[in-house]
Amino acid sequence: MDFNSLIFYFFAAIMIFASVRVITARNPVHAVLFLVLAFFNASGLWMLLHAEFLAIALVMVYVGAVMVLFMFVVMMLDIDIERLREGFWNYLPLGAGVGLVMVLEMAFVLGGRYFSTEALPAPADPGAGYSNTKELGRLLFTDYVYPFELASVVLLVAIIAAVVITHRRRGDSKSQSVPQQVAAKSTERVRLVKMAAEKETPAAAPAAQE
Repeated sequence: MDFNSLIFYFFAAIMIFASVRVITARNPVHAVLFLVLAFFNASGLWMLLHAEFLAIALVMVYVGAVMVLFMFVVMMLDIDIERLREGFWNYLPLGAGVGLVMVLEMAFVLGGRYFSTEALPAPADPGAGYSNTKELGRLLFTDYVYPFELASVVLLVAIIAAVVITHRRRGDSKSQSVPQQVAAKSTERVRLVKMAAEKETPAAAPAAQE
């Protein structure tokens, strides 16, 4: 077994362990940290395949942005961990069965004739002057420009839909209008009323009983 195979199994073992701990960790913060560890090891696997752009994008986008956002949300929300984990063990047999089926499918695919490790060897070293990022950009904007533009339109529609759903007006919720608050004037909010002073007349004393 060569050095690259050892590095592959090392990253793969840590990534599988971190993925399992994401599901089984009791603390949500620890689960997010284990997910970050899984992403780091996945980027290491991408580096072994000479896909440095995907490896760097995985670290910068998911670890540097998405996971940090998840961490802030988890730490700011008051999550009832005990209530969240209610019924966890009841779904364990179903989850284990689905996981076993996925493992068997992956073993069947990788052990097949066309997708085995012998049929798909590791990519050769392209040399020092080869740029994976440049080649990826060339393919995206030449051979795959229409699928790339279509994916961009789909993401744009998803962003617009998320903004519209977030800012829709609901009848059972109260919201403030910032432009109206900024344009408000003191003369419109405060009204001075002059009233004559009134003195309360004391009640007459009851007549003395004879």
